Amino acid sequence: MYKKTKILLCSMGITFMLGGCSNMMNSNNDQKNEQAKETQAAPSDNSLISVQDYTGEGYGLPFGKVTDKIANENLDGINDATIKYFKETYKTDVTVHNVVGAKDGATVFVESKGEPHFYTYAVVPIDVKEKKVMTDQIWADEFQVENAIKGGLYHMIFSEEFKRLDDYLEALVADGQVTGKTKEALQNVGGHGYMTPYYFIALTSKEEAIKPVYDLYINHPDENTENLRKVYDEESFNPENIKINIQLFMADKQAKPSEEIFNHVTAELEDLNSIPKGTYSFSLNDNFIDKQSAEGAKDNSLKRGFPDYIIKE
Repeated sequence: MYKKTKILLCSMGITFMLGGCSNMMNSNNDQKNEQAKETQAAPSDNSLISVQDYTGEGYGLPFGKVTDKIANENLDGINDATIKYFKETYKTDVTVHNVVGAKDGATVFVESKGEPHFYTYAVVPIDVKEKKVMTDQIWADEFQVENAIKGGLYHMIFSEEFKRLDDYLEALVADGQVTGKTKEALQNVGGHGYMTPYYFIALTSKEEAIKPVYDLYINHPDENTENLRKVYDEESFNPENIKINIQLFMADKQAKPSEEIFNHVTAELEDLNSIPKGTYSFSLNDNFIDKQSAEGAKDNSLKRGFPDYIIKE
């Protein structure tokens, strides 16, 4: 059986699909990830689907065909083990939305119930030779899950600021020229912390301001929002350590990413002062998404990010 880290490499495709891996690491890794993206092959035409139609169907992880079949034959056991794992380890009730085979295991996509709200995933090892799903060895990447919860907590204690960001993005979408991912796509292949159809939150390993909030939540999962907000360490806040990654798509299937819309949104994001503090990136894609990777970024995508982020302090 391969070590957990090897299974994780296959499972971590879900972070790369959103272009968010660089945002989860220290800022020194941003440039390396951007350079890596430039060498990735463009999705083939037959793997592209309109973002409005994409629900996660067709998503796959490397070497997952055999394990996917085994996992599907053992869904009840995987569901029960996953729900138990998150309840016992992270004091959080979750809903299992999707199970996807990977090398020597299966990735289980989950969504938290209530607040803090977030999406994440666990990994269940599978013995292919024995066709055995080892639910007693279920695990999750500690950094990934903790930061998913922290992102949900950040949204929870600054809900008014996030509502202003949500209102702005929803007004853009209501205008009819741009759109976001479907809720089903987030549920089935999201797995990346606090997410909406238009953005996700990612924290670096250096983030300290939200840590006391996380500690209080883990020890007292029923603590109210007011008390969670009180322990937030404002003095430790560094906008570079909380990244809010906005990703929109053209609503028209025939439209290329509009420079006019991109420049307009970028300028407005720079001017908005009442939205949550953090480091913002923004990308505008055409209408299509790669159903195999859930990735929308392509050569024609317009991006504002490293090293020229929008900073809100």
